[in-house]
Amino acid sequence: MRADLHIHTYYSDGAYAPEQIAAMARDAGLGLISMTDHDSLAGLEEKTRAVADFGLSYVPGWEVSAYQGDLKVHILGYGCRICTPYEQFLRARIAGAVERAKDIIIKANEHFGLDVTLAEAERFHQKKDAPLHTMHIVAAFAARLGCNKGDLYAAAFEPGKPCHSLIGRPAPQDAIDVIHASGGIAVLAHPGRIRRSDEERFSLMDVLAGAGLDGIECVHSDHTEEQTAQFAAFACSRGLLQTGGSDFHAEGRSRAIGRPYFDPSEALLAAFRRLCGDE
Repeated sequence: MRADLHIHTYYSDGAYAPEQIAAMARDAGLGLISMTDHDSLAGLEEKTRAVADFGLSYVPGWEVSAYQGDLKVHILGYGCRICTPYEQFLRARIAGAVERAKDIIIKANEHFGLDVTLAEAERFHQKKDAPLHTMHIVAAFAARLGCNKGDLYAAAFEPGKPCHSLIGRPAPQDAIDVIHASGGIAVLAHPGRIRRSDEERFSLMDVLAGAGLDGIECVHSDHTEEQTAQFAAFACSRGLLQTGGSDFHAEGRSRAIGRPYFDPSEALLAAFRRLCGDE
């Protein structure tokens, strides 16, 4: 069963509705998907219904935008349910996102000599039950500057750049804890994108494995074949599950639903069946 377990929709920084994503997944020959929007399970009913309409299997998912200091260490959560710990976490993320947005806008207005407002950024935020995302703010500045928002993010808003903000960001341990408290499994997203040396990256992965991490996203659009093999070997050595996904946001970019190829193991499928009450 081919799978793509890392896809974004318009509930965070993706371009498409769940129904459109499900149609693309079916056309790509997939049998199992997860829509993993940032920091919330928003749209869960819509996503579940859309996938069922196209005859696919679905596991609920989300991607917590966690940071270890100023280092981006995102954690994917699968099979989570709406519950009190999740709702408390979501409220904190929504409030934190607003404060972070204000900080980013102040920095970016000073950097670019503009007067963009929070209201302008919120016009790009289609789904108000999910936290405001940095890319919504970037979109507002890109509209004013007449440039590509992806290029603008890389130039000024990503970690280490002048308009970046860490206000309201949870730590990886916070993400692992709320995922477990919500009945799910916690998976380190795209470890190849962690901006550290190989030695430092695997040291961090060791720490997270000791802190309760359940899996590693070994297959990802940005991983080389060598990295995929290294991450798989690490997962095997620590008894962790292996997942994979495209991290798709929109067509016209370098990522496509169902690419790279990922064939989930029976161990992963069995874990999903337990989480979703199919066993």
